[in-house]
Amino acid sequence: MTAKTMGKAPTGPLTGIRILDLTSVVNGAYGTQILADQGADVIKLEDPGSGRGDGGDIMRWAGHQPEGTPRGMGPIFLTINRNKRSILLDMKSPAGKRALHKLIRSSDVLASSVRYEGMKRLGLSYEDVAAIKPDIIFVHAAGYGSDGPYAGEPAYDDLIQSASGASDILGRTDGDPTPRILPTLMADKVSGLFLSQAVTAALLHKARTGEGQFVEVPMFECVTSFLMVEHLYDHTFQPPTGQWGYQRVINPNRKPYKTKDGYIGLLPYTDKQWDQFFQAAGYGDLIKSDPRFADYATRAKHIQDLYGMIEQAAATKTTQEWLDILKPLSIPVVKTNRLDDLPDDPHLSAVGFFENYDHPDMGAYRLMKPPVKFARTPSNIRRHPPKLGEHTDEVLAELGDEG
Repeated sequence: MTAKTMGKAPTGPLTGIRILDLTSVVNGAYGTQILADQGADVIKLEDPGSGRGDGGDIMRWAGHQPEGTPRGMGPIFLTINRNKRSILLDMKSPAGKRALHKLIRSSDVLASSVRYEGMKRLGLSYEDVAAIKPDIIFVHAAGYGSDGPYAGEPAYDDLIQSASGASDILGRTDGDPTPRILPTLMADKVSGLFLSQAVTAALLHKARTGEGQFVEVPMFECVTSFLMVEHLYDHTFQPPTGQWGYQRVINPNRKPYKTKDGYIGLLPYTDKQWDQFFQAAGYGDLIKSDPRFADYATRAKHIQDLYGMIEQAAATKTTQEWLDILKPLSIPVVKTNRLDDLPDDPHLSAVGFFENYDHPDMGAYRLMKPPVKFARTPSNIRRHPPKLGEHTDEVLAELGDEG
């Protein structure tokens, strides 16, 4: 694949918005990259003593870089910090504080994942910042909401998955009661999505009223809310009408189904689709005569048995045979991809999902393009993930001698 060139200027709907970004690791950084992709000028403020090695965001040091490349450009850092400018400031020094105040005056949004007590010690509470820029939108990516007893405690993905109930889901699926953490940074990324949405909502309010505000985005509450959409289930009612957990989802037979030569994702949903699928599988007469599967309500009560029958049926044909049979019937089906398969997936290839770039210092690397499509104000990738402090002189020169 030919390496793409960077865009010349932002084209997204947030063009003209400046965000002073004091987030790090994954949670906040993922959220601010979404906003940067959508056009915002995100200035990533990094501290000489905030991380390991040479300082800066600790995610700079995770993973394996190509030999001979500058340190501090690890793979995860690259996937969540494009379109940002990095400046390196000692926020405790007089010169750093002066520059920081200029940055605040020039910004529409300040986003931080530093614990709030730490922000206070730096003279960067909401009240401090609003005294410098009264209409600032101050977004705090917290671990726990400030009104609860966990307020101010450290929070990382592992801790929030443990606290939110996410680590209980696998046990409810396979019968092993041992809590287990899902092998993805779910809590960080979900919280980052909440943060990006909160920023755009606050910007809309500011556009309508001229008012800035303090916005708290607590990981614990965000992830619990996300999880309990379906898993509050019968405990939605008081008193409860049944159990915790959406039974179709925590069914141990809900999984990719093995075919003769691979796996497929398969989910007949309507009565017609179930009839068509089992007819194609040779079980048509059986399924029609079985009272357990007569309609949606009774299928739901026997969902584990039903998915078990899918598993048996799937093994009778190849993946391509199932695709050829079920797609014309509009029955939801897809080939199951391994991670290795994704770069060559026909759909992802057609939409240009993976894009190759040449970094002037790091060489060839791969990014995922912004997935949301704006017809009139498209997101674009216009800056490589920055080296530590790469844009310090550039940004400070833009600020000039104001204030």
